[in-house]
Amino acid sequence: MHAPLMHIDSSPSLPREADVVVIGGGVVGVFTAYYLARRGVSVALLEKGRVAAEQSSRNWGWCRQQNRDARELPMATKSLDLWEKVAQETGEDTGFRRCGLLYLSQNDDELAGWAKWRDFARTVGVTTHMLSAEKATERGKATGRKWKGGVFSPTDGTADTSRAVPVAARGIMAAGGSVHQYCTARGIELSAGRVSGVVTESGTIRTRTVVMAGGAWASSFCNQLGIRFPQAAVRQSILAVAPGANGLPDALHTARVSLTRRGNGGYTLAISGRARVDPTPQQLRFSREFVPMFARRWRSLAPGAFEGWRQGHESLRKWVLDDVTPMERNRILDPKPDMRQIRLTYRRACELMPELKRVAISDAWAGYIDSTPDGIPAVGEIEGIPGFILAAGFSGHGFGIGPGAGHMIADIITGSEPIVDPRPYRPERLKTAAWGKVAEF
Repeated sequence: MHAPLMHIDSSPSLPREADVVVIGGGVVGVFTAYYLARRGVSVALLEKGRVAAEQSSRNWGWCRQQNRDARELPMATKSLDLWEKVAQETGEDTGFRRCGLLYLSQNDDELAGWAKWRDFARTVGVTTHMLSAEKATERGKATGRKWKGGVFSPTDGTADTSRAVPVAARGIMAAGGSVHQYCTARGIELSAGRVSGVVTESGTIRTRTVVMAGGAWASSFCNQLGIRFPQAAVRQSILAVAPGANGLPDALHTARVSLTRRGNGGYTLAISGRARVDPTPQQLRFSREFVPMFARRWRSLAPGAFEGWRQGHESLRKWVLDDVTPMERNRILDPKPDMRQIRLTYRRACELMPELKRVAISDAWAGYIDSTPDGIPAVGEIEGIPGFILAAGFSGHGFGIGPGAGHMIADIITGSEPIVDPRPYRPERLKTAAWGKVAEF
């Protein structure tokens, strides 16, 4: 059961042509279309189901700089500023607040890693505070235990996953763009090798620029065009508890469990990194590229079942554009949560913060987190297909950095100076990357 999602109406009719068509109504696609529309660009956003119904409403809601990879940090920093502006620009509340994120630990190695990141962050103007044992224990008083240390990132925050992206989608329409839900993009038409149109289940839109922001569906869509995009998804299970627990931090991470205050006063609970790896044809195809990442995370990943195979988002088969596609058969990825993990998460949370024993589980759900082999998104025009821009593989970080990513893509399309350097995200890096290498600060 997935927590409630804000409903928005679609635009009344599909345009016959547009300057840009954005495929995918998650956070990245929505903010791309949002910033294009605000610049007067004719843009149509296509979503096979509901805006934000997949991972963009199934995540923690964290908007953070803390512990970001060096390549992602500039985008994370810009995104925080943009999150603040969205409410001003749209006149609607996204639930974004710079409440600060609290990390607590009993592990010396973990604390040393956070301190190293703090030192790196200082060099790029990001403030984060290491906490002594005394200060960590004080900030974590809701746990009733002593801590070796921690970190507090005061300028980071959270947004409301049930409404933030739908609010931005309404902003697209207010700025003159169009939003089309339950309208699947089946494929791309090319003329003389470049993009000339998008074939949808409701007709074709003539365009010279397409942004593929389809999240976990992106690789199978790219495969239709002969594009090899290494992408794999893991299934993470999360729960929410009802309002009524008092005195807890707004956002807390520990190695055993993490929590986030929700817009309704309840809390989202999760175990960071814990997920199931559901085998799929696509995952088998790209297994060599993902072995190093999965090996590094072997303690938190567990083998899954054939849930992913049934969902159809990681298919290798080719489909035809005049017939029903896998996206229409499964308009919203809504996989079954791992109930063993849900029970474990709740138990750990109640052990850590006894106040949570007063409230019951209100929702439990799962979502597919799509990733690239190096954990960094692939954003940029695909070599050999002018006009086709990929924006996927956000590796569990998309919600927080979605505004910055969308702004950067809009910059690239309109020929403006990019808000951040786009080169670290270029998709062609995945052809030659050394998969075992992790980023260094």
